[in-house]
Amino acid sequence: MSALIVILVLVLVLIVPNVKVVPQSKCYIIERLGSYFTTWTNGLHFKIPFVDRVSGIISLKEKVKDFPPQPVITKDNVTMQIDTVVYFQITDPKLYTYGVENPISAIENLTATTLRNIIGELELDQTLTSRDIINSKMRSILDEATDPWGIKINRVEVKNILPPRDIQDAMEKQMRAERERREKILQAEGEKKSSVLIAEGNKESLILEAEAAKEAQIKKAEGEAEAILKRSEAEAEAIKKLKEAGADKSVLTLKSFDALANMANGQATKIIVPSNLQDLATLGTTISEMFKDKK
Repeated sequence: MSALIVILVLVLVLIVPNVKVVPQSKCYIIERLGSYFTTWTNGLHFKIPFVDRVSGIISLKEKVKDFPPQPVITKDNVTMQIDTVVYFQITDPKLYTYGVENPISAIENLTATTLRNIIGELELDQTLTSRDIINSKMRSILDEATDPWGIKINRVEVKNILPPRDIQDAMEKQMRAERERREKILQAEGEKKSSVLIAEGNKESLILEAEAAKEAQIKKAEGEAEAILKRSEAEAEAIKKLKEAGADKSVLTLKSFDALANMANGQATKIIVPSNLQDLATLGTTISEMFKDKK
């Protein structure tokens, strides 16, 4: 009985610790007698006691490393602080384990030197406006350099670019001056457009007023001419009716004088009266014949 207990204890001590369950997104590096033997992925695994050992547990998830600001010098000799964020993933656990000592520190130093080389080829203004170019170059260089370490650089982002304080003050003044210049230009353009619109409005107003006055004069002249014509036609018709009714010469003479008086009310009307005013009958007959001929 005691022997069975000893065997059970030995089984628990030797077998149970050597049974491993590897979770998803992780892998185990197994060494046998001090040399790399295999890589365990997710699932159930068993190692030989005193022969195999787990030398490393590697996470296959994408990692994000935010490195502190690094002093860099631009092409035009401006020193500024730039910090970067690197997104990377382990693609080969064996190379990651045996390829380089302290891989994170190696990536940080490589990022700093690569950043200095890239910024050293750019001037200050280019550095501030070329983040995409900087990110792309750094990702390409870092990915190629870390490939022997089993690391894939997915993305590199320049987080902050901090020029010296005096440069920042000069840039703020420049931006303020540029905004004021644009504001004045916009204000001047607005005043110019406003003046043009006002002048065009006054011009159209004067044209419309002149056309209205012209139209009024035409209508007034047409009305006066129509009135004179209607009065003349009415007087002629009245004399015609009197004549047809057999009116004597005296009545015709009076009506003729009334017609002449009405005609005299028109503008630029000239009346010719015979010198012999006593011969009213002759004048009446003459006017009567004149209207008769007109009809």
